Amino acid sequence: MDIMSRVIKTGGATPAGVAPPAGVPSAAAGPAAGTSAASRGSVAAISALPARRGRLRQFLYEHPLAMDGLVVFSSAVLSLSALIEEGRNGFWWQFGVVLLSQAALMLRRRAPWALLAGIVAADAVVLFATPELGSMSAAVWFALYVVALRVRTVWALVVTVAASLPAGAYFAFVYRPGEEFLAQHGPFIGLVASVSVILSNLVAIGVGIVVRGNRIHQAEVRAWAIRRAQLASVQERNRIAREMHDVVAHSLTVMVALSDGAARALDRDPERARSVLGELSSTGRAALADMRRVLGVLRADGGSVGREPTPGGLQALVDGFRAAGLPVVLTQEGESLPDDAAFQLAVFRIVQESLTNVLRYARGVGRVDVLVAREAGAVRVGVDNDGGTAPDGADPALGTGGGLAGMRERAAIFGGTLTAGPRPGGGWRVEAELHWAEGDR
Repeated sequence: MDIMSRVIKTGGATPAGVAPPAGVPSAAAGPAAGTSAASRGSVAAISALPARRGRLRQFLYEHPLAMDGLVVFSSAVLSLSALIEEGRNGFWWQFGVVLLSQAALMLRRRAPWALLAGIVAADAVVLFATPELGSMSAAVWFALYVVALRVRTVWALVVTVAASLPAGAYFAFVYRPGEEFLAQHGPFIGLVASVSVILSNLVAIGVGIVVRGNRIHQAEVRAWAIRRAQLASVQERNRIAREMHDVVAHSLTVMVALSDGAARALDRDPERARSVLGELSSTGRAALADMRRVLGVLRADGGSVGREPTPGGLQALVDGFRAAGLPVVLTQEGESLPDDAAFQLAVFRIVQESLTNVLRYARGVGRVDVLVAREAGAVRVGVDNDGGTAPDGADPALGTGGGLAGMRERAAIFGGTLTAGPRPGGGWRVEAELHWAEGDR
């Protein structure tokens, strides 16, 4: 658990979008940009998600004392031959030391290093006190396993060698079984036993190294999933912010223009003023509907920001600006736009933002031309006006450039570009080009 929390903590600081950990297919990431508002809670859900375990493993995971008791029992079973041998030969204090070594494994979570040192020392005392027996506890294997979970592989191997030295030296140089035993097993039985001790300790430490590696990998996968969820959440918030900017900036600009027009026409042409006020009311209701649609995503459990353009499409958009007093003409060339709703929305928003900027900033506009042309694999969007603008920096109300940045982002999503700037002879031009796969309709 300490390893996992440490990896997740460091993983959260890593920039989002990094490659997945080894063993995780990149397709598992999925398209992050289209996630729903539910991704706000996905980080907590992922971090709280338990590893996949069977019923027994899950029970032992939830009850650490039971797991420790099982470890003590297993070690005692493996040490049973040593206990029987010492009891049968009357080595009672050695019997007690081996038994205490098993019970000490209950401390394996709290003091693994002290536990390992104590067990190694206890085995050394028992072995060197009874050179004719050669019986040792199996508790050292479990102690090595716990230490291997907490250190790197190199240090785990160093610890294994150090822990094996007392027993290895005993069997190689001190162990003196009876003549009958030597006659049956050969004169090199002590050396063989010494090598066996070292190999068994390496097996125990190897199991710990493998388990530690699996835990680290699981923690990396979980941290990677958290970063993906965070990235998806940020991208969704950015998209919502763009939608809100487009809705609010467009609607309020049109409503201001309509209200100014209604005020000027009120005395001269009451019917015209009434018509303008009706258009003003319709624009306000449409803005409220769009804002509810966008903000509803923040409260919904699923779904994402709507990707459908306003009903009526570009023609309805242009008619609305024309009603606000903007002399705009729409020209569409080639086939209709691809059926991809996200693509259509991108084109719609680019035109909407461009016309909104003309309505807000341009002076003395005589004509605005909107061109949407579909060509092979691309759609060109152009918005030209012949009006003038205030000099750079002369009007702080000209905005922060967030609208242009949003348009460029929309174009970039479809591998396109967008440029905006003064055109020769006066006026302003916005040009964008968006691409899509030729097979998509």
